[in-house]
Amino acid sequence: MLFISTSGALGRYIELPVPITIGARAILAFVLLVLYCRFKGISFSVEKKDLPMIILSGIFMGVHWVTYFYALQMSNVAIGMISMFTYPVWTAFLEPVLLKTKFQKIHLLLAVLVLCGIYFLIPDFNLDNSYTIAIGMGIFSALMYALRNLLMKSKVGKYNGSLLMSYQTGIIGFLLLPALFFANVNELLGQWEALATLALLTTAIGHTLFLLSLKHFTVTTASILSSVQPVYGIIIGMIFLSEFPSWATVFGGVLILTAVVIESVRTYR
Repeated sequence: MLFISTSGALGRYIELPVPITIGARAILAFVLLVLYCRFKGISFSVEKKDLPMIILSGIFMGVHWVTYFYALQMSNVAIGMISMFTYPVWTAFLEPVLLKTKFQKIHLLLAVLVLCGIYFLIPDFNLDNSYTIAIGMGIFSALMYALRNLLMKSKVGKYNGSLLMSYQTGIIGFLLLPALFFANVNELLGQWEALATLALLTTAIGHTLFLLSLKHFTVTTASILSSVQPVYGIIIGMIFLSEFPSWATVFGGVLILTAVVIESVRTYR
């Protein structure tokens, strides 16, 4: 969660069009993951029946990244990350329907607690500025992320997490490759450190670890645990971008961390 949380600050820091940023991120991450899989001797073969779902989940992941980064660019780290982190709520409702799992009332209560925390985290809800669109983008991004995680739940026990992320980043990179033809080479080279960090730390390492966690938790549990990301992201934004939250934001973070601790203890027991 700490690694993935760097996406907020990096999304604000990188001054490139979103499709170019995400395309470069996906291609760099794909190269790193393929090299890692080769080094570890991980086979790239998947069963034909699983390929459509892996491709679809890659598309969902790409849409999630693009809309999430638009939300970040149109607002700030807090708004972008918080609105996207409504996805545990989407997951709590979608998982019993798509994966035929038993609906647990505690997940609904914890999701409500997370939503309350998100409400307090939002520093300035003004319908007359770009924040409204950013929040809409973030919520749609959350829906895409929830669907992607649910699709991957049935595959993480069958395939290596790095292999699955290789396929997903490859699909995203392929779909966004045309955008790179419109990129300014000098601008890309001028921000290679941030793009490399986004590809390696946030994507290749962070998202692979998250996929591996799905072997041990339900998607809803993993989603609620990952709700700590906005708190991490806001702290990173404070340190590197000088974006300081209000006391209401701090209170919202406490509510989210409370939900995370409750779910952690419940899962452990």
